[in-house]
Amino acid sequence: MTYDTEMTYEEQIKEMTVTKSLKLLRDGFKNEFATFAHADMRMTELLHELASEFVDSNIPVVDDQNQIELAFMLLESLDIVAR
Repeated sequence: MTYDTEMTYEEQIKEMTVTKSLKLLRDGFKNEFATFAHADMRMTELLHELASEFVDSNIPVVDDQNQIELAFMLLESLDIVAR
């Protein structure tokens, strides 16, 4: 048994319609999602953890307190925006 891997014209149109619909939904909800993500404490915790790891791996700061402060400053410099 062989399967035809080429899509029919109707299948192509359906896929294009679904993709367009999903993009419209994305565009309609992206600002609301950015606000939701910004307000969620898990996002803050995750970004703080990532900033701390980044400072630890990439910036030679010897003092632990300064590492924490720099990570916090990097975190404060971020904005979550929908593009």
